[in-house]
Amino acid sequence: MRIFKRLLRWALILAFSGLLLAVIAVGVAYWLVAPRLPSVAVLKDYHMQVPLRVLSADGKLIASFGETRRIPVAINDVPDLLKHAVLSAEDAEFYHHPGVDWRGIVRAGWHVVVTGGDKGPGGSTITQQVARNIFLSPEKLYSRKLTEIFIALRIEHELSKDQILELYLNKMFLGHRSYGVAAAAEYYYGKTLDQLTVAECALIASTFQLPSVVNPINSPKRAIARRNWVLGEMLKHGYITKPVYEQAIAEPNHAYPHEQPIEVDAPYLAEMVRRQVLDRLGNEALTEGYVVKTTLQSTRQQAAVEALRNGLMIYDHRHGWRGPEAHQDLPAGASDQDYDNLLSSYTVISGLQPGLVTASNAKQATVYLSSHENVELDLAAISWARPHIDDDRVGAAPRSVDSVLKRGDIVRLSRDDKGNWQLDQIPAAQAALTSINPEDGAIQALVGGFNFARSKFNRAVMAARQPGSSFKPYLYSAAFERGFTPSSIINDAPLALPDPSRPGGLWTPSNDDGKFAGPMRLREALVQSKNLVSVRLLDAMGVRYAREYATRFGFPLDALPANLSLALGTASVSPMSMARGYAVFANGGYLVTPYFISEIDDRNGKPVYQANPARACNDCQERLLDTRPPGPPPADMLKTPANDVAAASSAAPAEASSIDGVGVAVLPADVHGQSAHPPVLAPRVIDPRNDYLITSLMKDVILRGTGSAAKALDRTDLAGKTGSTNDHRDAWFVGFNGDLSTAVWVGYDNYASLGHGEFGAKAALPIWMDYMGTVLKGLPENSLPMPPGISTVLINSQNGLPTSAGDPNGMNEIFKVEDVDRLRAQATQQNEQDQQHAYDIF
Repeated sequence: MRIFKRLLRWALILAFSGLLLAVIAVGVAYWLVAPRLPSVAVLKDYHMQVPLRVLSADGKLIASFGETRRIPVAINDVPDLLKHAVLSAEDAEFYHHPGVDWRGIVRAGWHVVVTGGDKGPGGSTITQQVARNIFLSPEKLYSRKLTEIFIALRIEHELSKDQILELYLNKMFLGHRSYGVAAAAEYYYGKTLDQLTVAECALIASTFQLPSVVNPINSPKRAIARRNWVLGEMLKHGYITKPVYEQAIAEPNHAYPHEQPIEVDAPYLAEMVRRQVLDRLGNEALTEGYVVKTTLQSTRQQAAVEALRNGLMIYDHRHGWRGPEAHQDLPAGASDQDYDNLLSSYTVISGLQPGLVTASNAKQATVYLSSHENVELDLAAISWARPHIDDDRVGAAPRSVDSVLKRGDIVRLSRDDKGNWQLDQIPAAQAALTSINPEDGAIQALVGGFNFARSKFNRAVMAARQPGSSFKPYLYSAAFERGFTPSSIINDAPLALPDPSRPGGLWTPSNDDGKFAGPMRLREALVQSKNLVSVRLLDAMGVRYAREYATRFGFPLDALPANLSLALGTASVSPMSMARGYAVFANGGYLVTPYFISEIDDRNGKPVYQANPARACNDCQERLLDTRPPGPPPADMLKTPANDVAAASSAAPAEASSIDGVGVAVLPADVHGQSAHPPVLAPRVIDPRNDYLITSLMKDVILRGTGSAAKALDRTDLAGKTGSTNDHRDAWFVGFNGDLSTAVWVGYDNYASLGHGEFGAKAALPIWMDYMGTVLKGLPENSLPMPPGISTVLINSQNGLPTSAGDPNGMNEIFKVEDVDRLRAQATQQNEQDQQHAYDIF
């Protein structure tokens, strides 16, 4: 008995000593580690990486930028079932321990001892995982584990259990770039948290342990096994009943990748936003959860996308079938799996489905689509597929299906207006459309090409193309400031000018139709787009003056050639700059600058930027008090001369933007946080009467000129001008009303010809009409009223001079009032000369 008591005493002494030594060791360890421990107070306001989101003006998602998928969610918005699933899988005693599970640590330590040093399960609680994920590395080191324990204890002291769990549910990586349970639910199931089933909650909880390996997409069998274990733990802890458990166990794996739903097809503008936001906010723009609200109208953008793609495909069909994208030799016994393998590298391009021809005869062909369906194409479905010969010629219409489609061909299919499948192909040509609000330059729609995935080059703002005759309204406006009028007579006759760079040493411009109309009024010359009249007009007023005047519409001087070819539209412009220039005519003579970001909010919805762009503001009190005469815009409103891609600075007080890829668009002045701010007035660059005259001429272009097809829109407020260049390399239509200024360009990136007869009226105008007809449908007509100082005068249509009421060639024309007396004096002088000539003959 005495020996037993002695042994017990020594055992107690040893135990107490061991405990004391352990406490001393922990104290010394804490003393050594404490200075290096991070402050956990930052977790109270911890900012997780949240992607940049880009929205349309009506709140629809355009794009999301960032390396991570994360949707922060408050703990109160997490369903109890999901909380219970995560706790069952990761830390069932979470709400009962102090942040460290000592029993778990002992188990982990014993595992290390019995396995000879294998650092397997770490016994980490949810709090420890938060500490490791935020402050430490994932290395399996004893020092890291000790630091993790101390940080976890500090976290438990600073935060509540719900705060810790909220951090955990939002912070942890759950596979496929998804961070947090909300992002995982959206990616794996396309659901919000409140829509998840019990089985789906358990499967998401099962990914916390090894997210890159055990997730429902990469390893569905292992994920299901882990899910079933989690469901068993939920049943064990009383979170679910036996029937619910059995139903969840039987539920199959429905997970597949669900990318964040993009609601507005505007990738070109999204990239512009990314560039401009990075320029303003730096790299943190992609991780701090900013929300960018753009000026883009989703319905108008969708109309623009559809109009451009439809127009390009119609053009492409006119020029024939270029053959299949590829051809594969198919063995006789090829299966659907073989077909899928062959189509795996082909994706849907702007609605054009890739397909493999599996059988073909004279009457029909069978095409296997990447969507795992077989489609039968008859002769009607390929009737457009005349063989392409060259830019100007196509072969005969196909008489049999197998003359076009062969077994093994990889082709594209689309649905026609009736929903039937038809043969198609990816257009070789490109196009761009830009539509802005003339009032302030807000971009309403922008399409930079047929498909962003195939070509990220943004032709709407980065292209430098020749505008052809669509540039003439700027020159006519300059002429009207030099005393010319809509009734001025210019000779449309052959012209030869010295030019040593050309064969024969002469430049001999001509009209598109090769014909000459003789002396004609300027109104008729613009309506019929007479090139020789424009050349003579430019020569009469002077190239230097015309170039300087054209800068009033936003064009930099170095983009305008210093010779008479300017009359034929040989400047270097983008669709955006043309829409901006025509906006001057649409808003009464003011130069606005395109912009596309209206507001930037932080992750809490608080604005950090609000745009205050320069406006036409015809009815503003500030405008009524502005007595400055029209004149050239400030130099900083013109694009920088470095290259056509570089962005421009905005007019003071707007902030400058120096990034590439946004053309003339800027980030306007920031007024966030200001309770009141006066409107910024856009500079008046042309007289409103000049504007009214040019608009009148361009309305006639649509009424009875090269743009007459647009009469089908049945609106009287539309004005515009076609444009074509040598060898049909570029086709344009630029037009407007009081609501929108829209430019459409069609051409090849390599400057190849669009083909004989592919003028602006044929290639570009249908796209413009499709878009404008859709977006203006139901809107009232919107044209500027006739300004003071305009008179309507009866003139002789042959000489353009005022005449009497009985003149059989009499017609009405509009003039600036100061021109009327001068023209009447000319008419009187002309009559006297005619009378004297008659006397001389007599």
